[in-house]
Amino acid sequence: MEMSFSRNLRILSSLLLISTGFVQGQFNNFNATANGTLPVYSSDTVPIVNSNSTENEANYTAPYFPLLGFKEYVNNPIMAPNPRNNWESAYLYNPSAIVIDNMVWLLYRAQNVTKTSSIGLAWSTDGYNFTRYSKPVITGTEPYELKGGVEDPRVIRVNGTFYTTYTRYDGTTARLCLATSTDLVNWTKYGPILPNVTDVVYNYLDPLNSFVPREGWSKSGAILNERQPDGTYHMHFGDSFLYKANSTDLIHWNFTRNQPVWAPKLNVWEQGLMESAAPPVKTRDGKWLKIYNGVGTDLGGFKTGQYSTGQMLIDPVAFPDGPPLARLETPLLQPTEVEELQGQVDNVIFSEGLVQFKGDGSCTLGLEMLS
Repeated sequence: MEMSFSRNLRILSSLLLISTGFVQGQFNNFNATANGTLPVYSSDTVPIVNSNSTENEANYTAPYFPLLGFKEYVNNPIMAPNPRNNWESAYLYNPSAIVIDNMVWLLYRAQNVTKTSSIGLAWSTDGYNFTRYSKPVITGTEPYELKGGVEDPRVIRVNGTFYTTYTRYDGTTARLCLATSTDLVNWTKYGPILPNVTDVVYNYLDPLNSFVPREGWSKSGAILNERQPDGTYHMHFGDSFLYKANSTDLIHWNFTRNQPVWAPKLNVWEQGLMESAAPPVKTRDGKWLKIYNGVGTDLGGFKTGQYSTGQMLIDPVAFPDGPPLARLETPLLQPTEVEELQGQVDNVIFSEGLVQFKGDGSCTLGLEMLS
């Protein structure tokens, strides 16, 4: 039976949060193009990443569950829209992150004034000050990507290859896609990876029509970066309920129709929906720590539509189809600042990345950024 942990957590709301070694942040609805308060560091070239590049820090130490102690970075936000580049001129948010060659790399979602999304690339040697590539690295090039673009990347690296799940949106249906790269700049797309999925959205605002099927709808794929004893890689996906898919090659994914949800909704703050945040991180004792996002329904003091971030412990070996072993009862993060309470979407903290950087906590990075 899944256990629930309660802790007196300090609820922190920011673009950058710092813990002892691990960092998590969120891109909030902050539009710096209006006030011009943040400098933009942009480059037409990118540091070389190749098969010899190293991942994580040399002194990387896997975490335990729960991972607590996050502190808000006093100089948030750490990035803002760049009016000089049309593709990222209006909003930045929802980045994933990975540590390569002692730098923190971000793949972030950017929008122009028409709200067409692209994915940009940025890097930092200290976890605070980021230089961004002047061109997007993943854009809407396929017919099913052209109206809404590409958004919400989640990146892992396996055997020298980067695998990024992202969502394509054509204005009507969201579909989970995948792209691969060896240098973080040049990407090969593989199209919708779960084309036959029928998602079910919980419409908590309409009690007479609460569960609505969405044919072909899939989002938010978070992949575990190790092959499991069953011979496959596991991925959690979904932006209403959490489901599981598996793959032998990280390219072709299988999904069992009508499967039970991988993680039932337990806490009051996650009753509206549950959605993966960062790709899960293996813990020191061989389990996996999973960060996820949840939406409130006006229960327990959590406003209808409020996005918060939670944390759970999972065991893909003993319980590959769920449920989680444990989860925090209280959100790790929830919106408190003006930039989080008011924006393109109000009352949102949305996390998509988690890394360890500068293990002493003096420098770090976290992920999710701006807007």
